[in-house]
Parts: sequence; structure tokens; C-alpha cells
Amino acid sequence: MLEQPHFGRRLRKLRLERGLSQAAVVGEGMSTGYLSRLESGERRPTPRAVTYLAQRLGVDVSVLSEPQVTGSLSRELAAAASAPPGTDSTACLAGALRDDEAADPAARWQALWQLSRIDHRNGAYRQECGRLRELIELSDLLAAPELLVRSNVQYARCLRTLGDLRTAEPAAATALAVAHEEALPTADTMAALVALIGIETELGRLDTADLHVHELERTLLPAATAPQAAEALWTASLVSHRQGDHVTAQNRLETALGLLQGGDDLTLWTRLRTAATAAALEISPPRVEAARRWLGEAEVVIELVGTPPQVQELNALRAHLAFHEGRLDEARALSRALLSDDDLRLPYRERVRLAVLDGRLAILDGRIEEGISALERLGRQATGARNLDLAAHVWQSLATTLAEVRAPVVREARR
Repeated sequence: MLEQPHFGRRLRKLRLERGLSQAAVVGEGMSTGYLSRLESGERRPTPRAVTYLAQRLGVDVSVLSEPQVTGSLSRELAAAASAPPGTDSTACLAGALRDDEAADPAARWQALWQLSRIDHRNGAYRQECGRLRELIELSDLLAAPELLVRSNVQYARCLRTLGDLRTAEPAAATALAVAHEEALPTADTMAALVALIGIETELGRLDTADLHVHELERTLLPAATAPQAAEALWTASLVSHRQGDHVTAQNRLETALGLLQGGDDLTLWTRLRTAATAAALEISPPRVEAARRWLGEAEVVIELVGTPPQVQELNALRAHLAFHEGRLDEARALSRALLSDDDLRLPYRERVRLAVLDGRLAILDGRIEEGISALERLGRQATGARNLDLAAHVWQSLATTLAEVRAPVVREARR
């Protein structure tokens, strides 16, 4: 018998190919509710139901009950894997995934994983999350704990990118629990732990995040590769930074930056430098010189081979740097251009930070009530999303900017 959800997908595909409604298929021998649950994969079909539906659809029972080796998805996977650099196989792979409902679950998992990575690079985060949800279901079906961990880790990261920390936290916790229970390799356990630490930090659960950092440093870092250790130390530096321990944060971050050369993992190498730039500009007082250096290193790569989301992130960091260097006209132009872009692909946190910058500029321009209103709205939204770290950034930015505006007035009044 073909297992769910594959039976349901094939059943629905056959029905739609014949232009039949659910009511037309079930006739008097079955309820539409039962058919709907079969198609969605919620119910497992009985042999009697399979025989009845095959008759109603005019196909042999084997069409609904046995795997069909069409090979279209496998062929596209092979073509995508062997394609020359620069070849875009996305449309063909997505089409085969859509049409080949009878595909082997492992092949379907592989195709979804590749497509989800493409979605992430393109900034299509909601589509990526949809693919990752199916990957989690397939991982359960395949009874493959390592695939379940990897799917949940990426799902948690994607949700964090969208600002949905409530859903991201249990996904990361599930990944870590499975990794521990199944004694998976260091790479999988570390990925799950790093994802969870990042989410806990944004939720403001710094004590829990710090405990996980100690676990990371004590049990996993000694066996980690350079890229794994670099990402772990970068995440640990965020915890130290939020705790106000900027010396430890700086040491961890600079150690992470020194672990990688450009040829090791160019994507991570670049990502670490943009993250370091953002962190340097968030502390008080900002480390402007270090931020300028790290951003300059990242610019070289992003301007040559950067994806659209990376280019937008680069311009957002340029705006923040310009603001802290007193080049307010440049900061204003860059932030406005990004915020007015209908195809803005920045993650949630970067979007909010950019909007905060825009609000601060409004206050400094004399549009004080407008800027205050914008920042208060952002602060309430971040608090409502339980992103306490981001909410703190918003309220601190508001207080700092108002102090900057009012300081000259106070000095003048004292004269």
C-alpha cells in the first residue's frame, strides 16, 4: 500500500487531471469529508476505499496502491547536481517536484532541500518556510533523525528571519532534543544548539542562552571544524554583547573572524563580517572604525557575487555606518531608498533596525512627533512579537535620540 501523504497527493492529482470535484468522485459510496482527509494525508486508506476510488477514477488499483517509477524528479535532481556553474535549474526542479507526486520520499526530500536553499539565497523566506515544513514531515516519514534535525534547524532559522520567534523556539528545541537522543555527530548537535541560542537571545532569555553557550564551549567546540567553531563563537558573542560584557563579546567575535579565510566558506566569511559590523555599531559607544573595516572587507565580496538580499543588507549597513559617522544626508538617502523598495528582502530584525534609523533621522530633522510615533510603534510591535532584544534596541534608540535633540536646548536654557 502506498503510504501517506503520497497516496493523498496521487489521489488528488488523478482527480484534478479528470476535472472532477470531490463530490463527483465519491458518489454514494463515500463521504466527501473522508475523501478530503485522504487527500490531505490525515487518514490512511483501507483496501476497500482504494478499490472503490480506483473504479470511480477509471484506473487500475495499482495506480493508487503501488509506487510508480516515473523518474522525472530523479532525472532533474541529477541534472541540477551536474549542471555547469551559473546554470539555473530551479524551474525544472520545482516543476518535477510538483508533477512527480509518486516520487521516492528521499528524492523529494533532496529536491525540497535544494529549493529551500535557493529560496533562502533569494530572500523568499515564506516560501522557504513552506518547503521546510514539508521537509520535516518527510523526515518523520523516512524515520531519519539526522534529516529531522537539519529540517528543524533550518525551519527555526527561517522563522527567526521572519521574526516569528514563538514558532522558531520549539523547532530549534526539537532539533536539539533529537540530536542528543540519537547521539548525532557534532555538526548536527552544534547547528541545533547555535540556532536555539540565537533565538533565546532575541527572546531576552539570556540566562538560558548563557547556559547553552557553556555547553557549546565545553562539549562541542573542541571537536568542531573551523567554520562550525566560527559560527558558534559569533553566536556566543551576541549573548555576551546583550549581557553588557563587551570585552568578552569582542574577543569571541574577533576569534571567530580569525578562524576563517575567504576560501574556506566564502558565504560564512562574508556573513561574519556583516554581523560584526552590525554588532560594532549597536554597542555604546559604537566601534565605528572596526565597523568600517569589517564592512569594507564584506563589500568586496558582495559587490562581486552578492545575492539581492546581501546587497540590500550591505546598503542597510552603509546607512547605519553613515549615521554614526555624522553623514546624515547619506544615511537618509540610503534608508529611504531601501524602505521604499517594493522588493525589500531584508530579514525582520534588519527591517526593524532600518525603520528605527529612519525614525531617528526624522527626530533629528525636526519631525520629532513623527519620529517618536514611528519608534513607539516599532517598540510595541517588537514587544508583541516577544523579541525583547529588538524591543530594547528600539526604546534605547528613542531615548538616545531624544537626549541628543534636547541636550542643545538644555545648554541654551542654562546660559
